[in-house]
Amino acid sequence: MARRYLAFDIETAEVLPDPCPDWRPHRPLGIACAATLAAGAEAPTLWHGRGADGSPAGRMTPQEAAELVGHLAARAAEGWTILTWNGLGFDFDILAEESHLPAECRRLARGHVDMMFHVLCELGHPLSLSAAAEGMGLAGKTEGMSGVLAPQLWAAGEHRRVLDYVAGDVRATLGLASACEAGRCLRWTSRSGRRRRMALPGGWLTVEGALRLPEPDTSWMSNPLRRDQLAAWL
Repeated sequence: MARRYLAFDIETAEVLPDPCPDWRPHRPLGIACAATLAAGAEAPTLWHGRGADGSPAGRMTPQEAAELVGHLAARAAEGWTILTWNGLGFDFDILAEESHLPAECRRLARGHVDMMFHVLCELGHPLSLSAAAEGMGLAGKTEGMSGVLAPQLWAAGEHRRVLDYVAGDVRATLGLASACEAGRCLRWTSRSGRRRRMALPGGWLTVEGALRLPEPDTSWMSNPLRRDQLAAWL
């Protein structure tokens, strides 16, 4: 039976220096907003903190973040597969800290499909969502926006622009998963201009499944990203 995917993504609240090669020393980052999108739904569900007048707050409170965890857990219990791009190494790690529900977020993270983590475990290097979407002939991330720029815009009160951005990310994530599983492969163009392909004979693997893959050869890389760097918080 085909999976029923529920895509999930967050945007953080803390304004970071650009470039910022490592966000961890700057935590807690807070959550400005998030989006979830179930396969077949007309539009994403948007999540953010609310002030006394109902307007978007600077960041979600622990209770508001816990409500998002509860929503994800309830959907997973109903048979939905949570889907992210780099959710293990970022979104769920942040959500665990902000919601004060680390055990629940660990359980959700292990059982969900993080496409980027699967790519890393299979090939030994990550891939951007934009490159993957473009390689599959799909619309990628919102042009002119980034995860670094989003907190700046949120702090400046441009909430709608950031909400549209996070909504676009879950649409791109869900569309990519569906296209890859239909074609049983992921296609992209490398930085050198070569067309690349990763077979997906059984579809995308969950984080637990990807962790069981044999370690790829990364001897040709100067500073490879290791899977345990993203999974350490589990």
